[in-house]
Amino acid sequence: MREEKNKREGRKIKIGIEGISKAFPGVKALSDVNLDIYEGEVHALCGENGAGKSTLMKILTGNYLPDQGRILLNDKPVVIRNQAHAQELGISIVYQERSLSGNLTVAENIFTNQQPHNKWGFINKKKLWEQTRLLLQTLDLAIEPNVKVADLSSGLQQMIEIAKALSRNPGILILDEPTASITESETMVLFKVIRELQKKGTSVFYISHRMEEIFQIADRISVLKDGCYQGTFTKQDTSIDEIIRLMVRRELKQARFLSQAKDEVVFEARELTGKGFSDVSFQVFRGEILAFAGLVGAGRTEVARAIFGADPAFFGSISMNGKDLKIGNPSQAIRAGIGYLPEERKEQGLFMNMSIESNIIAGTLDAAAVRSWIHNSKISKIAQIYTNKLGIKSSTVKQKVNELSGGNQQKVVLAKWLLLNPSLLIVDEPTHGVDVGAKMEIYHILHELAKAGTTIILISSELPEILTLSDRILVMRNGRIATELNKRETTEQEILAYASGIYQNTKTEKLLTN
Repeated sequence: MREEKNKREGRKIKIGIEGISKAFPGVKALSDVNLDIYEGEVHALCGENGAGKSTLMKILTGNYLPDQGRILLNDKPVVIRNQAHAQELGISIVYQERSLSGNLTVAENIFTNQQPHNKWGFINKKKLWEQTRLLLQTLDLAIEPNVKVADLSSGLQQMIEIAKALSRNPGILILDEPTASITESETMVLFKVIRELQKKGTSVFYISHRMEEIFQIADRISVLKDGCYQGTFTKQDTSIDEIIRLMVRRELKQARFLSQAKDEVVFEARELTGKGFSDVSFQVFRGEILAFAGLVGAGRTEVARAIFGADPAFFGSISMNGKDLKIGNPSQAIRAGIGYLPEERKEQGLFMNMSIESNIIAGTLDAAAVRSWIHNSKISKIAQIYTNKLGIKSSTVKQKVNELSGGNQQKVVLAKWLLLNPSLLIVDEPTHGVDVGAKMEIYHILHELAKAGTTIILISSELPEILTLSDRILVMRNGRIATELNKRETTEQEILAYASGIYQNTKTEKLLTN
């Protein structure tokens, strides 16, 4: 029936997924999933963390074999044995977690295992760099091929990942949260590239939690819930609300938070200057959520890391509760009552191969000490309290963090800081790669913290998130604070205008620059 329908529409199926099931010990990851993607189509795949999206894509790229069902490639059954076999079949993937080697150059990363060679069998670096430049130009990236990847920002590294996938000229391209760490302008370039690929007949599976993007770029949208297929829709025949309803199967209350800010300065930075930012001055009040907005590379994270002592500040001063601080490392920051939830939770915020309880207690072993002895039973009890409090979904507190969904991993990081109870908590992209259900839960956690008197600095690239959570907004551009905005009197457009330099702040008016 499906083949007859597609024949009537005159469309060719590139990949057909029929009755795919996959189970792991104690978990049914996929159950009888059926969907397909047309040639030259952008097909979005939606679902909460743990819905089975990544498992399905890993089956398509040969990382897993299905327990049941089959895959049809160009109407022919195929068993995808491994990732190399998938690439031979023309299937490439850009994972949310980057797979680049920081010590290698951009060119070496993009053309891994496919470098051009001269007649003597040596790598032809001139040709390698030429190929790299041509590929980077398609992504509007002004990067030299011989630059080491470690020297690039996280956003540029993500673009290099995309270039690496494109270098294989795939017939099927899988993009897993491709815009999570890139700028608005880079996102527009990516969408332009995707549309060019469509014209050539390339099929694109697009996975994202950003609904607005999905409805902008996708032709059809499929939804998974708890490993089960919920349906496929054209974007003209559905809505964001309907897709979210199918994803979560529960009512999500729109967050409307009242300000908890008190008239008491908790933290102040004066003329703070460091690598990537200069002359940054601001105050934050008790119970306030102060947001830092700006494009990737504007200096927001650099300011946060300097406050936390992870990177040095060259000039300026900071104070807590009216007392000047000298912070040279994160340990001193923690003792001063400052916590920091980093943007890269897996690399900087968690011990991925350790248990939930070990991660929660990692910041303060004293909480589980009795007469200087650490009690394992007390660690487990503390971890269970915070697991229940934050709704962390796990089989046990002894479960490894790398087995959790992104939203639950982020809750573990939050639990660690809740146990430390900092006066000032800096949260950098707190819902990065988190589904809509977990996102609302994290919003409520942050609001409850503010209500209890915790002062919060929020760094986010999601403007709806900033407008939902914050009391005030500082917009950064080129390492400086461009302006301060009141969330009740501003819009996403105005924030972007200041972030991109369209508006320039003056005391009396907003001027549109040429």
